[in-house]
Amino acid sequence: MLKYLLMIVFLTPLCLLNNSWWLVHSLMFLSSFIFMICFYSYCDFNMISYYFGFDYFSFSLILLSFWICSLMITASGSVYLSSYHPNFFVFMVLFLLIMLYCSFSSLSLLSFYIFFESSLIPTLLLILGWGYQPERLQAGIYLIFYTLFASLPLLLVLFKVYSYVNTLYFSLLFDFGSYYFMFYVFMILAFLVKMPMFLVHLWLPKAHVEAPISGSMILAGVLLKLGGYGIFRVMKVISFLGLKFNYFWLSLSLSGGVIVSFICFRQVDLKSLIAYSSVAHMSMVIGGLMTMNWWGCMGSLSLMIGHGLCSSGLFCLSNIIYERLGSRSLLINKGMINLMPSMALWWFLLSSCNMASPPSLNLVGELSLLNSIMSWSSFSFLVLMFLSFFSAVYTLYMYSYSQHGSYFAGVYTCSLGYLREYHLLFLHWFPLNILCLKGEYFFV
Repeated sequence: MLKYLLMIVFLTPLCLLNNSWWLVHSLMFLSSFIFMICFYSYCDFNMISYYFGFDYFSFSLILLSFWICSLMITASGSVYLSSYHPNFFVFMVLFLLIMLYCSFSSLSLLSFYIFFESSLIPTLLLILGWGYQPERLQAGIYLIFYTLFASLPLLLVLFKVYSYVNTLYFSLLFDFGSYYFMFYVFMILAFLVKMPMFLVHLWLPKAHVEAPISGSMILAGVLLKLGGYGIFRVMKVISFLGLKFNYFWLSLSLSGGVIVSFICFRQVDLKSLIAYSSVAHMSMVIGGLMTMNWWGCMGSLSLMIGHGLCSSGLFCLSNIIYERLGSRSLLINKGMINLMPSMALWWFLLSSCNMASPPSLNLVGELSLLNSIMSWSSFSFLVLMFLSFFSAVYTLYMYSYSQHGSYFAGVYTCSLGYLREYHLLFLHWFPLNILCLKGEYFFV
């Protein structure tokens, strides 16, 4: 376990070198491939060092973190070309990767909490340092306060658990029975805000719109998954109370997903639309985790991985257009198929993955979540029907509006796309569709 951690830690001094951008970039891809080869699929924790170890739930998410962080550097070519503190930027990405790696591989709830909170700091610095509009300060403060306000009670609850059980080690925790209601709420609230659940989701679109492309990729790709992973881990302590009260979160998140899908139709900003669609997808994941059955937990894992790759790719596409036209407004980005025909193919491929068409990993996840939520209550098929239908509708709206129609008269010149961008999109799309062949891995 520690060998991978040390590998990332020893990459950080390279940031001090001039022109270390491509060196660190290549070494990050190398480390993700090395991590991929040491492939484990046992249900129990393995590769345990003093504080770190993983089972395959965390293995998949660590691999996703490695992959997305490597792609963040590919996507941020403009930071390198304009020499806008590229060394410090790479350092931030590596620091964020260390935090994510430690939080997914922590064996104790307290160390998970510490690293879970620490991942906010580099994200905030990415938004403040490399964001676009002056509103990024407000967006950063939104992000910090939403997350901190919800997760301080969790820290107090963890102290309570420790005084009761004398350990916070995952494998030694047991169900607290009907302890008390606020214990259950505080335990789960921090993760629901991080996911984010409907009603506490307002920080997400704000942060996405103001963040640079790297910030958006890591937010959509990995940071939202910390919430799902946390719920999966703490459900063991609160399963008795969960059987009583989970119906509330389940119904709230599913109905919220439908409402957010309606909000998606009204967006004119491309990034904002993709950010709201993330909220709609995560509502399915919350529903699956709250049913507390095997289909739900494993389905939410595969949807989290699929959504991480897919929405990260969509953010890259919106950024490619933004770098050309200087605007993300759908009113200006019309008829892009006339100007960038080869990019329209990637728009189509990633949009179809976003609406969970075969053979994407999103389809595997959504089918198993349908299974688990329907097994919990057969009446939920009404909401799920709307959720699936509208996710197709707003994705089609985004695709057709941005690619078809007559293009904006102010656009005189537009390049077709660089090799770096096609490579970046391919590395999002290929694992997303090839992992479908290994669907049984998620349902061991």
